[in-house]
Amino acid sequence: MAERMVGRPAPDFTMETALGNGQDFGNVSLADYRGKWLVFFFYPLDFTFVCPTEITALSEAYDEFKKMDAEVLGVSVDSKHSHRAWINTPRNDNGLGQLNFPLASDITKQVARDYGVLIEEEGVALRGLFIISPEGELKYQVVNHNDIGRSVEETVRVLSALQSGGLCPMNWKAGDKNLVAK
Repeated sequence: MAERMVGRPAPDFTMETALGNGQDFGNVSLADYRGKWLVFFFYPLDFTFVCPTEITALSEAYDEFKKMDAEVLGVSVDSKHSHRAWINTPRNDNGLGQLNFPLASDITKQVARDYGVLIEEEGVALRGLFIISPEGELKYQVVNHNDIGRSVEETVRVLSALQSGGLCPMNWKAGDKNLVAK
C-alpha cells in the first residue's frame, strides 16, 4: 500500500530541464518554487500520443496559473535533449512547440519513485499531478492510468479551492461560498 503524501512536505528534487523556448537548458529544484504554488505533473514519455494534449493545454492555461501565483513544471524519465527535441517538433507532427514552462528530466527515475508514480517494471511514470503549497506542503495528488489525460479545468478548480482557505463542498468553483463548520 502506498504511503500517504498529502499533508506532508513534498519530496525534494533537483533535475535538469529543457526550457520551454526549445533552445536552453536549466536546472530546477523544489526550493526554486518556495513562496509560490506549484502544479507539478508527471507524464510517461516524450513523443507519445496523450501527453502532448495535456502538456500543450497546461501551457495554454499558463497565464491563468500565473494569475493564481502558481508555476507549472512537467517531468518524465526522458533526457533533457529528448524534451528539447519534442519542444522543437511542430504540434501538427505530434510535437509540443514552444511551452510556457520547462520540462524536467528524471532520467534516474528517482523523483518519480519518490512521488510514488514510477511503474518500476516499465521504467516510466504514471500520470501523476501534484499541487504543492508555497510552504512546500503537498496539498493535492491525483494519479491515473496512462491512457487517460487529465483536466486543466479541474486542476484550476482544485488550486482555487486550496487557495480559498476554507472548506469547499463537492463541485465548488471559484466565487462559491465556503462551508462553515457548525
